[in-house]
Amino acid sequence: MPVTSQKLRDWKQVGRPIAVLTAWDYAIARLLDAAGTDVILVGDSLAMVALGYATTLPVSLEAMLHHTAAVARGVRQALVVCDLPFLSYQESPAQAIQSAGRALKEAGAQAVKLEGGSPAILETIAKLVAIGIPVMGHVGLTPQSVHQLGYRQQGRDDMAAARILAEAIAIADAGAFSIVLEHIPATLAATITAKLPIPTIGIGAGPHCDGQVLVTADILGLADKPPPFARVYTDLRGSIEQAAQQFIADVRDRTFPPSG
Repeated sequence: MPVTSQKLRDWKQVGRPIAVLTAWDYAIARLLDAAGTDVILVGDSLAMVALGYATTLPVSLEAMLHHTAAVARGVRQALVVCDLPFLSYQESPAQAIQSAGRALKEAGAQAVKLEGGSPAILETIAKLVAIGIPVMGHVGLTPQSVHQLGYRQQGRDDMAAARILAEAIAIADAGAFSIVLEHIPATLAATITAKLPIPTIGIGAGPHCDGQVLVTADILGLADKPPPFARVYTDLRGSIEQAAQQFIADVRDRTFPPSG
């Protein structure tokens, strides 16, 4: 049966961990879905992974919709979540409704993800949920705020930790079905996970979350410099380079294509 946002909530109640990976095209999405990934996030990290930008900020809504549609065509079981990119939802709830609606209607996503827990974002989450658009929240290190926060761990002092906890509780109260906790202390993530009725998905947030997410390029060894909390499961970069080098050599010495 396909994964739904309600199923994620049910899994939290029975302690079943949730596995989340990112995808940016049809081929990767098919493989991740066949492997049994619970949630496939079309993260705005594709700005760096697939498009070569230095941060997530430049990626447009049109680009996110394009990549989400490709991913959705390759998925049969996983829940597909589309990241709403920078300045596609912050202007007003009306703008967010338009952007999120397109992600579901045009691109085939089943949910959207928004960063932050300010009063304006909470209002937006509530209005999206009210019209039937499932929302995943995101607190801690929020990459769309890179120029304000940098890429350092968040929530390290008592005041910052209290703010992140309050934001997470408010996001759940606004109706989000799950929340990403990025690059915060494991103790803070454990506290949030215990207090929230919705699943927490950790990335660099320790082992106590209800699920974990990593950028697929990182686990495949494709990233130039994966973050310290990522784990590289295979050296796909080396395999691709080796295959390309062998093809080039075969072409140059005329052993490919074979004669006759």
